[in-house]
Amino acid sequence: MRRILVFGAPGTGKSTLARAVAARLGLPVIHLDAEFWRPGWVEPAKDEWQAQVAMLAARDAWVMDGNYSNTWNLRLPRAHAVVWLDLPRSIYFARTLLRTIGNYGRVRPDLGRDCPERFDWAFVKWAWNYPGRSRAKTEATLDGIRSEKRVVVLRSPAEVRAFEAGLPGTLE
Repeated sequence: MRRILVFGAPGTGKSTLARAVAARLGLPVIHLDAEFWRPGWVEPAKDEWQAQVAMLAARDAWVMDGNYSNTWNLRLPRAHAVVWLDLPRSIYFARTLLRTIGNYGRVRPDLGRDCPERFDWAFVKWAWNYPGRSRAKTEATLDGIRSEKRVVVLRSPAEVRAFEAGLPGTLE
């Protein structure tokens, strides 16, 4: 496995897991949030973002975390495996709020340059509504590629820990 996607709601641990998988397998990690956000929380133009993701996905090897479902058409064909962190809202939402509070005003390495952590009601709402907005689409997309890709669905922190402990065997 040389190209692995990590999906999930905010606060599920995508970036943390991507770093662990990349380190364990000796692969480079790509945090899509760090690639997407321009300094000062500026979004790129859609065509610019699509071209950038196409270049990232074309690389020989990576562990890439981030949802950005509007780029799945570029990333899924290149991926060998997909890991979906499908944790309950009670876990991921609390983690999202705690992360925001704990990192407030600081720039995290998995976010864009000069994008300090901030409290953003639109993002809070987006995170809360993730299951209703994105879960069915993610599930259907992954069901459609199971015959050709390795798909791993992790539904609890215990499953995530077990997955990590079993690397690289868990991706075979």
